[in-house]
Amino acid sequence: MVHTEIQEKNGRKYYYRVKSVREREKVRKERIYLGVNLRREELKMKEKGADKKLNIFDVLLTEDEEKFLGQIKRDFSREPKENYENRYEVFCSLFAYDSTGIEGNTMTFSETSHLLFDGIVPRAKSLREVHEVLNHKKAFDYMLEYSGDLTGQFVLNLHTLVVANTLREDLVPQVGRYRNVQVFVGRSVPPKPFEVPKKMATLLRWYSKNKKILHPVVLASYFHTEFEKIHPFVDGNGRVGRLLMNFILHKNKYPMINIPKKRKFKYYEVLQSAQYKGNLGSFVRYLISILKKDMLRF
Repeated sequence: MVHTEIQEKNGRKYYYRVKSVREREKVRKERIYLGVNLRREELKMKEKGADKKLNIFDVLLTEDEEKFLGQIKRDFSREPKENYENRYEVFCSLFAYDSTGIEGNTMTFSETSHLLFDGIVPRAKSLREVHEVLNHKKAFDYMLEYSGDLTGQFVLNLHTLVVANTLREDLVPQVGRYRNVQVFVGRSVPPKPFEVPKKMATLLRWYSKNKKILHPVVLASYFHTEFEKIHPFVDGNGRVGRLLMNFILHKNKYPMINIPKKRKFKYYEVLQSAQYKGNLGSFVRYLISILKKDMLRF
C-alpha cells in the first residue's frame, strides 16, 4: 500500500510518499521525500512521480500480459514428455547458435547443431569458435542439472564452463573469477574492478529478497539487465547473463527465452534503455514479444 505521510516540525509540513512492504511477519516501509509546505496541485504531481519509483516493478506488466504469461506457463506444463529430447536438442542448438552469435561467433545453425549432437567439427572455423559452442552446451546442461538456487558460486561455475579454452593466455587466470581489470562496453564504462564483488553481492541479495515477490519474467529481466551493467567478467558476460536469465525462468517453470542474433540490435536497445533510462518495461515487453512469436517451448 502506498500513502502520503505528513510530519510537522516547527510549524512546517514535510511530505513523504510511503510504501509498506510485508516480508513474512514484518512490515518494511520505503519512503520518498516529496517536499515541505506543498500546495495541493504540487503535492499530486510529486506523489505521481514518487509512485513511479516506488512501484517500478508492480506496474511493469499489464493485465493482458499477466494473463498471457499465465497461459504460457499452463501450456508449457502440458508439453508432452515424449518430445522432450527433441525440444531439448533444437532449443539447445538454437540457444548456443544465437547466444554465441550475438558475441560474434560465425558458425551457422546447421554447423552448431551437427557439432553439438553429431560430433561433426565444421571446417574453416577457429578452435575458439568451436569451443564457444561446445562450452555453451556444457553450461546449459549444468544449469539444467543444477538443483540449487542462484548463488555467487553458481555464477562463477557457469563462467568457468562458458569461457574454458577460449581466452588469451594472459586472461586464463580470470576464468571463474570476477575481473580484476577495467573493461569497456561501447561508450559505457562498467564499474571499477574493486566495485564488482560488492555490486554482485548486492544484486544476489536483491534476487533473494524479491524471488518470491516479483513475477518471474520481471525478476529475470531486472537481474539480467543489472548483471550486464555490472559486467563482472573479462569475457563471457553476455552468454553467462542469458544463461542466468533463463535459469530464473526455468526454476519458476516458465519456458526459456532464446534471443535471436538477428534481433540483437533491438536487444541492445532495450537492454541499454533499462540500464540507463530506468525503462525496464521495454526489456520485459521485448522478452514477451519473443514468447509470443516462438512456437518452441523448452
